[in-house]
Amino acid sequence: MNLTRTSYQYKPRLKDDQQIIKLLGELVEKHPSIGFWKCYHRLRRQGYKWNHKRVYRIYTQMKLNIRRRAKKRLPARVKQALFQPERINQVWSLDFMSDSLWNGKRYRLLNVIDDYNREVLAVEADTSLPALRVIRELDRLILTRGKPDMIRTDNGPEFISSKLDNWCKDNKIQLVFIQPGKPMQNGYIERLNGSLRRELLNAYVFRTINEVKMQVDEWMHDYNFYRPHDALKNKTPMEMNVESLVKI
Repeated sequence: MNLTRTSYQYKPRLKDDQQIIKLLGELVEKHPSIGFWKCYHRLRRQGYKWNHKRVYRIYTQMKLNIRRRAKKRLPARVKQALFQPERINQVWSLDFMSDSLWNGKRYRLLNVIDDYNREVLAVEADTSLPALRVIRELDRLILTRGKPDMIRTDNGPEFISSKLDNWCKDNKIQLVFIQPGKPMQNGYIERLNGSLRRELLNAYVFRTINEVKMQVDEWMHDYNFYRPHDALKNKTPMEMNVESLVKI
C-alpha cells in the first residue's frame, strides 16, 4: 500500500461545537418561536463570527429545525414572606378547592378570607367557577364589606387571567401572586382549606350542589361566630371584627 508520508501522519482537527450548542440552546429556551436566521443573526450581534453553514449544521443536528410548540410560562414570581395585616380589608386571600358528589361529578369551591381576622368572606360552590364568576363574587363582597387593598392568590388559570388583572387595576387593588409550588406563602387560606376539608368535605356525602351550599353556609357561620382561633388568642373572627371597629 503506497501512501505518502503526509497522508500517513495526517490527523483531522475536529471542531469543538460545544459553545455553539450551548448558545443555540439558550437562545431557543429564551425565545422559543424564533427560527434559524434569527438565531444566527443574534449570535453575530453578540460578536461570534461562525460561518452560517456550520451553525446551521449544528442547528439541524439539535433538531431545532423541526417545528416546536412553545410552552406557556408564568412570569417570575417574587418570593414574599407571609404578610401579616394590621386591619380589616388590608389583605384578602383567595384559593380553589375541589371535591366530588356521591355520583362522581366534580365540583369546585372558591374560598375567600380576610387575613387580618381569618373571617371567611365566601365559600362559593359550583361545577364551574371561571374568572368572570370570581369577579362577580368579589363585586358582591365589596358591596357588603368594602374594598381590600390587596388580593393574594396562587397561579391558577382563573387568577392569572387578564380579566381579573384588569378588574383589579380598575378598582385600584394590588394583585399579588405566590411562587408556584409554595402554598405556604398563602398560609392563612391553606389553613382554612384544611379545616374545611376535614370538618365538612371529608365528613359528609353530598348528592347535589345545593346540599353542599347549605352545609357550607352552616359551617361558615359556626367558623366565623363561634370557633376560637389560636392565632387570634382564642377569639372568634367576628370578635376580632368588633374589636377592630371599636379601635377605629
